[in-house]
Amino acid sequence: MCISKYLIAKLKCYMKTRRDFIKISALGAGTLALGAGISRYTFGSTVLDDLLAMTGGGKEKLHRYPTYCEVCFWKCAGWAHVTEDGNIKKITGNYDDPQCNGKLCPRGTGGVGMYNDPDRLKTPLLRVIKDGKQTYREASWDEALDFVATKMSDMKAKYGPESMALFMHGSPANYLTHLMKAYGTGNMAAPSFAQCRGARDVGFEATFGESVSSPEVTDIRDTRCLVLIGSHIGENMHNGQVQEMSQAIDNGAVIITVDPRLSTAASKSKYWLPIKPSTDIALLLAWIHVLIYDDLYNKEYVAANAEGLEELKAHVVSFTPEWAYGITTLKPDLIRSTAREMANAAPSTIIHPGRHTAWYGDDVQRTRAIAILNALLGSWGNRGGIFFKEGIKIPEFPHPEYPKPAWTWKDLLNGNYPLANEAPTNLVIEASSPAGGQEAKIKGWVVAGTNLVSTVPLKEQFKKALQSLDLLIVVDTMPMEITGYADVVLPECTYLERYDDIRTTAHREPTLGLRMPAVDPKNQTKPAWWIAKQLGERLGLAAFFNYKEYTEVLDWQLKQVGSSLAEMQRIGVKKIARKTSPYIEPGTPHIFKTASGKIQLFSHELAAAGFDPMPLFTKHPEPEEGFYRLIYGRAPMHTFSRTANNPNLVALMPENSVWVNPQVAGIWGFKKDQYVWLKNQDGEISKFPVKVRLTERIRWDSVYIVHGFGHHHKPLHLAYGRGANDTEMITNVMIDPIMGGTGMRGNFITFIKDDPRKETES
Repeated sequence: MCISKYLIAKLKCYMKTRRDFIKISALGAGTLALGAGISRYTFGSTVLDDLLAMTGGGKEKLHRYPTYCEVCFWKCAGWAHVTEDGNIKKITGNYDDPQCNGKLCPRGTGGVGMYNDPDRLKTPLLRVIKDGKQTYREASWDEALDFVATKMSDMKAKYGPESMALFMHGSPANYLTHLMKAYGTGNMAAPSFAQCRGARDVGFEATFGESVSSPEVTDIRDTRCLVLIGSHIGENMHNGQVQEMSQAIDNGAVIITVDPRLSTAASKSKYWLPIKPSTDIALLLAWIHVLIYDDLYNKEYVAANAEGLEELKAHVVSFTPEWAYGITTLKPDLIRSTAREMANAAPSTIIHPGRHTAWYGDDVQRTRAIAILNALLGSWGNRGGIFFKEGIKIPEFPHPEYPKPAWTWKDLLNGNYPLANEAPTNLVIEASSPAGGQEAKIKGWVVAGTNLVSTVPLKEQFKKALQSLDLLIVVDTMPMEITGYADVVLPECTYLERYDDIRTTAHREPTLGLRMPAVDPKNQTKPAWWIAKQLGERLGLAAFFNYKEYTEVLDWQLKQVGSSLAEMQRIGVKKIARKTSPYIEPGTPHIFKTASGKIQLFSHELAAAGFDPMPLFTKHPEPEEGFYRLIYGRAPMHTFSRTANNPNLVALMPENSVWVNPQVAGIWGFKKDQYVWLKNQDGEISKFPVKVRLTERIRWDSVYIVHGFGHHHKPLHLAYGRGANDTEMITNVMIDPIMGGTGMRGNFITFIKDDPRKETES
């Protein structure tokens, strides 16, 4: 390795000081190469002309390359269309892909904006001391990788390989997980577990013995009744489900939406239940009561497949619609009539399991109640309910056996979160800070594809951990806020410029999907598989990366399952015939994947772990006078904060707004589109103002804001300062004791009409 002693000495010098946030400006970001027209974006009448100029216009010969989308987890397959001179003109859907049926959402078609974004990271960066201050300087790949490998080797020798942890999201996670396992650590965490899907998956696993997967195995196209409770299909833009919901509506299906806000889905529903926030479990228990005590549940299905009915019946005896009315503000007749709609359509009824399910800290129990409702209606394993997925297993490319870590995140639990089957991010972050006189167990992070600064709650714990780390490596395509804290920034190329693993999503039918580069990587960016391989070789782990190009891996894997890289380059998506039925066969006993082989209405697993075996409603704190519960959500053209700087998608939605009921606006004297600052219950004030949207579509006790805006990193030229960042307002985090999920909906805000910065300056 050719890393200099000078650099190591410099690292030791500044690592004794505070890890300052460094603004990546001209260093590997956009100010050196602003595209024509980008710097003058005003989102007015010229924006479409600007975008056309960027992507190419006119009629010309195009070459197409298969891909699958990286803008959200749905991973719709498509085609990148490239001009003769090597510019990506457009992205279209692949009609052979059952996950999108040839139709892409705004995010998918706007993915080309990731490639064209002038603010992209361009070259590796190293944190150095210059004139007594921390800054970045550009580095070659060899220098940056040698630096990382030397630090990781030293840490392995001093603390053990388990001292390194990986935070991950998206396709880069696969290669870096492989690298970290080969290195000897098992400490990998995806923020999506604690903050999104974990509570749901644990709740369904405790009931049916398995999760609902991702994408969810909901048979929406054939359903007769779809119940959405906190699931904003159409705004979180889960492509296949949006298409199927449209089909279901055309087929006369009943849609029931439970939401404090008249969401897009609610506007298409037969029933909108504007529930009081934090009371969802009370409604779910009342529905269970009606199904059982009005003799509406699917008796034949429950008798054949479930156990614990008598215990459940006794449990919900007092949870009547009248009881729930006093909690939820939903009238008893409405609760009863919607329960009857579900029963009338059963078993072709879906109580949708949702996606972002970390709300109030009792989220496993809420999703348990949703699972129990599906069980009582006979939805699991029936057409129009929840089907059985089937996929195709791609064999791993041959490599040595991973070394066994001396300890993993599971050894950090200390009896907490007994049903956590993945590492909660907050657990790993906590283990990265000294506590109780004990040295931190985790000394270094690799962060790939996730902007922890804006995604992770428990901010003070996060900031403390950042300052305690010996090493922070960030792999990303954009100069997101997390890059400003890195010791080394490694610029990844976009999904349109690289090969990635074969997409093998298990769903209605097994499919293979290929992503290949449509164009060469811009600047000095590299694919994550290359980064992992280069680091692995420098760490003495070359045997785990026994290939020259990743195409060797893909071709070998595809040939094991009867295809080839050449075939997939031609067709993009290959369907494989199912070997099993997607539904329970009539007259055939079904064995569920629980300990007893039956659906668990009464969970023995939860009881053994010391938790309520059946869901209970717990009253949650309510806002003080002048404060309103903060509800956050998604928009169809943006994915979290990942797309807030994408020029194509920013043109569709440049900023967010705060939804305010007109009654509340009258109290405050707000006018339409007035800008205000937000202040939460702990005195935190939003860095930037946000526009007020006056609407009857939100309850008076709540406000709503789309997540992902209000970036404070100036190198994100299109995102900087636009709208408010809802995560700044989330300082009260309620942790689910069952699996460690971080509930974030217990925060309340009030408004500041005048710029609070002026008061500070004066």
